[in-house]
This record gives sequence, structure tokens and C-alpha cells, in this order.
Amino acid sequence: MKSLNEDLKSGQFKQLYLLYGEEDYLKKQYRDRLTKALSAENDTMNYSYYEGKNIPVGEVIDLAETMPFFTDKRLIVIEDSGFFKSAANELADYIKERSGATHFVFVESEVDKRSRMYKAVKAKGRVVEMVRQNEATLVRWVAGSVRQEQKQIAESTIHYFLNKVGTDMKNIQQELEKLFCYTLDRPQIDREDVDAICTSHITSQIFAMVDAVAEKKQKKALNYYYDLLALKEPPMRILYLLTRQFKILLDVKDLSRRGYGNKDIAAKAGVPPFAIRKYQQQARAFGGRDLKEILEMSADSEERVKTGRLNDVLAVEIFIMKYSTSN
Repeated sequence: MKSLNEDLKSGQFKQLYLLYGEEDYLKKQYRDRLTKALSAENDTMNYSYYEGKNIPVGEVIDLAETMPFFTDKRLIVIEDSGFFKSAANELADYIKERSGATHFVFVESEVDKRSRMYKAVKAKGRVVEMVRQNEATLVRWVAGSVRQEQKQIAESTIHYFLNKVGTDMKNIQQELEKLFCYTLDRPQIDREDVDAICTSHITSQIFAMVDAVAEKKQKKALNYYYDLLALKEPPMRILYLLTRQFKILLDVKDLSRRGYGNKDIAAKAGVPPFAIRKYQQQARAFGGRDLKEILEMSADSEERVKTGRLNDVLAVEIFIMKYSTSN
């Protein structure tokens, strides 16, 4: 991302850019910044946008070969095309060999680094992965946004806010806007404001539900479940997320036992590094054998629902009740 920022600052641009990864907010921000830098506002003659599968490659190539009108650049933005996972050999060969006035910006969620498109862009352009930001970066970003609104917020409140709303930057921005409106007549943002107006991310709800199961607080665990149902979350998605959480806890427990450091545990378990201590603490509440049994019951519950032997709402309720019952 540093090289991309240098391009934007210097005005010296590559002809090919690929922005990919799971952080949609950053992809959109840099897509828009590149678009603004490489094309004039409302210049429909020299700017083209394609989105989705089945984009006509021949049409894109013909357009790229067309000289720009009254300017020295043409920009083609292609988003969520799947070109970097499926075969797009004609386009890959074209962008690898071409030179001229046309710039390409590709925006994708997933890529195959073995694909010809990926290799072509990497060879002649700039490939930038937009990953989830670490907690320190998010804290600075939130603090900066709050300052721009001429408000104050304690760092501990920012951590509390992030634990509640999650680490997705788009969602964070939306929840911040709600906070700013809610505290319109006050300069200070407190925990009470976060609780009053911010919506808990489903991952946070699932984490809290597993905490309640670990503490054998059955009513609390079921209340989290009923809250998610009220928010129209499908029962089987809730079961999937619960299962995923327990699978992470089993991985964390096993990796910790084997002596891996926190950074490696986070990478192998697929969780944010800043949250690894929370996962370790939660994992200690369960035995390894218990976690394996929970995962087996989850698979059994899913199979019963799929074969019509059990209602989906009831299946998840039974699952939660079984493991949150005091011995």
C-alpha cells in the first residue's frame, strides 16, 4: 500500500493496478482515488466501468485500443470480474504486451496468484492486497475521525467500540456516523453512547454467546440466540458461526499447547492478532475433548436439519442448551 500511496502522491502511475482482499472499505477508497487521479470528473468519453462476471473481453480490448479524446489518458475500471480466478487468457496476453494511453484498475475479492492475469498485472503494474487492519491502525483511524468531528473519546472507549462493532472498516464508519449524530450536542463520546446506539456485529454476538455457554449461563446464551433470530439471522447461519467459533477455539488450544507464539497462532487460526488473547482466554474454559464433542454435535444437528428430522430453530436451541447446562 505504501507504493500505491507514493504513486498517488507523485502522480506517476502504472498502467495496471490490481486491488484485492477482504477489506472492502480500503478497496473502494483506493479505487476512487485512482479514478479521480486518472480521469477527469464526468468524463464519460475516457472512463469506462465494468462489473460482474461475463464481461465481454473483446469489447474491453477494443476500448483499450481506442485513443482517448482531448486528453492523454483513458481509464478502464473492472470490478468483481473473476478474471483472476478463471481463465481470461486473451486479456492477460493483451495487457502483458500492450503499452499506450489506457490505464486499467482491477478490483477483486479473491485472486489466484497462479493465474495468468495475476502474473501479467504483477509483471507490468501494481498489485496491492487490502487486508483487515490491525487494532493499532483501527484505533488511530477512529481517533482521527473523532477529532475531525471536534469530539473526544478515550482510547479505552475506542477498544470497547471496536469489540462491539467488529473490524470491518465500512461497518466502523457507519457506526461512527451513528455515534456522531447521537452525540451531536456533546463533545464527549462515552461507553454509554456506544451501548445506546451501536449495533453489535454478529461475530461479537457469537463470541458473547460462546462466553455465556462457557460460563454455563444458559438463559443469557439463549437470549443472544433469540436476539439474532429477531434480527432475521437464519438459524443455520448462527449454527455455522457457532461451529466456526468452537473450531477456532480448538485450533487455538492445540496451537498454544504445541508452543506456537501468538502471532503464528493468530495466522494459523485465522483470527486478528490483536484478538488472540481473547480467544486464548475463551479456549481455556473448554477441554479439548469437550470442543471435539461440540463440533461432532454441530455436524449431527446440521445433518438432522438437512434430512428434515429436526426443525432448524429448535436444533440450534437444543445445541446451545446442551452445552450451557450447569453440571
